[in-house]
Amino acid sequence: MGYERQIDADGPLSREVAGRGALSNAAGRYEAVAREVAMPDHARTETRDEMIGRVISTNRSPDLGFDRSVNPYRGCEHGCIYCYARPTHAWLGMSPGLDFETKLIARPNAAEALRRELRAKDYVPKMLAIGTNTDPYQPIERDRRIMRGLLEVLRDHAHPVAITTKGAMVERDIDILSEMGPGLCRVGLSVTTLDAELARRLEPRVPSPLRRLRAIERLAEAGVQVRVMISPVIPGLTDHEIEAVLRAAADAGAVAASMIPLRLPLEVAPLFEEWLRAHYPDRARRVLNRVREFHGGKLYDAGFGQRMRGRGVHADLLQTRFARACRETGLAERLPPLRTDLFRVPGSQMSLF
Repeated sequence: MGYERQIDADGPLSREVAGRGALSNAAGRYEAVAREVAMPDHARTETRDEMIGRVISTNRSPDLGFDRSVNPYRGCEHGCIYCYARPTHAWLGMSPGLDFETKLIARPNAAEALRRELRAKDYVPKMLAIGTNTDPYQPIERDRRIMRGLLEVLRDHAHPVAITTKGAMVERDIDILSEMGPGLCRVGLSVTTLDAELARRLEPRVPSPLRRLRAIERLAEAGVQVRVMISPVIPGLTDHEIEAVLRAAADAGAVAASMIPLRLPLEVAPLFEEWLRAHYPDRARRVLNRVREFHGGKLYDAGFGQRMRGRGVHADLLQTRFARACRETGLAERLPPLRTDLFRVPGSQMSLF
């Protein structure tokens, strides 16, 4: 079947939608028809449920610090324009553009599935990462509480977990996180910029930078280890803020930091370029040229060892600045591994000893 182009539109194909990041909604790469749909003035969030048999996903990527993860949701209402997970919506027959942030899938039985997997006789505990694809504390979690259920299972099994989020809603679960303690859990909280206006455009439904710093403070006060994640660093747009973000996070109580330069895989590249030219036309050429420098002349290089760091003079300088700022603020780049020796299956004979 040939790849056809079809326009189904009575209005503009590209426009800013209130409270959303993407400016368009083109079909994903697996569709036989390259359909483009008119952008509405407003877009409501739609959620459907997906009942699952298994919830733990595995990977063999050598540049990731984990090999298993859990994602309670598909799609993300936060609407970050740079989100590397946007292309996953194409697998579902939906657009990585506006659909990704408005047509969500929830997994209401995720906690039950996780409990079954942890109780399997051949299960071997290793750190579980949550939030590596889409944010577990995006707005719909307030009512769905799927992430809370997952944490309850992990606490009951004394299972190590590392959480990645931009959502201040993580504060709601401080009771569980503090009970698990620094040996079993840590939180990575992403602060991309301290500029509230830029953050609103980049990440339209994410709490403000100051609100995220306050979340770091509250977690730290409760004894939860927090890593500030400057991800992504956008060359020519946010890279000048590295030192300021690290300083603010350290002052709030973070104990570690990490940084990843902007990644633009697959459909993310045209979506980001469209957003950049609309919001910051005077910086677009500089930003895109610098991104290409980071990736050998392309907007993205998916090669292991390069995709998380970039290459070239400016990429090396960014890493040098980051390492120096970590030393100056006392933030660790690496933390000791979480414990697996405490793992138990509640109600089993082994839990009696």
